[in-house]
Amino acid sequence: VQLQASGGGLAQAGGSLRLSCSASARTYNTRAMAWFRQAPGKEREFVAALWLGGGNPRYTDSVRGRFTLSRDRASNTMYLQMNNLNPEDTAVYYCAAGRTIILSQITNQNAYNDWGQGTQVTVSS
Repeated sequence: VQLQASGGGLAQAGGSLRLSCSASARTYNTRAMAWFRQAPGKEREFVAALWLGGGNPRYTDSVRGRFTLSRDRASNTMYLQMNNLNPEDTAVYYCAAGRTIILSQITNQNAYNDWGQGTQVTVSS
């Protein structure tokens, strides 16, 4: 599955952005989809994930209540609505899809098979 991330840009603190991740093919064999981010000089970290077999999205603590992950099955597109942004959210955001992942690995980037190219999010104070 090829993934295309978009929607990044520049926002002021307190503002909002919505990221999109489009899959090039049917995701019938995809078990989970997720967003990760990498800030300058830091390791890539988990942001949010959705187990496609059911259940609510999972979020890292720093974004819970501000970010919302959703998916449009018909268009094979995943979204990340980011509200109340702060400068610590500045990073390159990557979407990922897992075909062989198991549920306990949903926050582990090494468990994902396919990655988008990343989209830059910059939040100014």
